[in-house]
Amino acid sequence: MELQKNVHEGLPLPTSSADCVITLRGDYLYYHYGCDGLDDRGWGCGYRTLQTLCSWLAIWEGRSQAVPSLYEIQKWLVDMEDKPPNFSGSRSWIGCVEAALCVERFCGVLCRILHTRPGERLEGMLEILRAHFQRGGGPVMMGGDTDNASKGILGLCVGPSGQYLLVLDPHFYGQCMDKGLLQREGWVQWRSLNSFEPSSFYNFCLPQVQREMSTEIK
Repeated sequence: MELQKNVHEGLPLPTSSADCVITLRGDYLYYHYGCDGLDDRGWGCGYRTLQTLCSWLAIWEGRSQAVPSLYEIQKWLVDMEDKPPNFSGSRSWIGCVEAALCVERFCGVLCRILHTRPGERLEGMLEILRAHFQRGGGPVMMGGDTDNASKGILGLCVGPSGQYLLVLDPHFYGQCMDKGLLQREGWVQWRSLNSFEPSSFYNFCLPQVQREMSTEIK
């Protein structure tokens, strides 16, 4: 199945009067449920977000073999003794911590892990995310507990009407030939910070690259 590239491009802003809009720079591929023929619905979202992160790093560095398969991810986590032997071939989830280990292993890039507690407002993450994208950082992985659906963060928008994250959802299943469909159905969308679950903690995995090549409107 051919993967779609940069599926957020052309998506309208969530507000007509934004004070700051900043998104990642560079290309990525949209990995989602079943995109390689493996039906991973219900358990594979973290792996797919990780693959999207790896695709951005691979394209930026000009690599051809930096995006691991789900099997390769599981096998390596077992080999390094982060997971027990029965993890390989299982339907067990992964989160931001495992993603950080895999980005370092398969892409040679260290990651920063950030944590927000249940009830802690996500507004405190905005400046960190803005600095990440200003430095040329790629997609960020986000996941939680009550809200345990993995998601990619591609940018942010701040304006008088609210604060928003540009969210890439890996839970789409099927053959996608049109990024417009993904946008219309909300698989990539601007989400208000108020739409996230206040009772959930959230983790963020930020691959650490230093490139002053952000896309920003102030």
